[in-house]
Amino acid sequence: MSSPEIASLSWGQMKVKGCSTTYKDCKVWPGGSRTWDWRETGTNHSPGVQPADLEEVVKKGVKTVVIGRGMSEALQVPRATVDYLKKNGIDVLVLQTEKAVEEYNALAAQGVRVGGVFHSTC
Repeated sequence: MSSPEIASLSWGQMKVKGCSTTYKDCKVWPGGSRTWDWRETGTNHSPGVQPADLEEVVKKGVKTVVIGRGMSEALQVPRATVDYLKKNGIDVLVLQTEKAVEEYNALAAQGVRVGGVFHSTC
């Protein structure tokens, strides 16, 4: 299964190719996507993305994870989260969300088993 293309991004809205849902924040992986509900792990802008936010994506067998920090990069990514991915042999890119979507789509188009978590507002 290939990683789905992120078809569109605007403030507070993301669309994934092949999915009818419009997401505010989303998780994507080879073969799927879903809403990224911060309440599941108690995530907030600070301290930010937790390893628990990424476990589902990691379990899909990705080689690379792209993290979109928001349009204004308000979402933090602690060193422990990056270390968690690296310890699992996964490359990680942490970028402003528009840049993150560009990188994610480029990797997906190359056939890389890429996953990601994306925050579409601040």
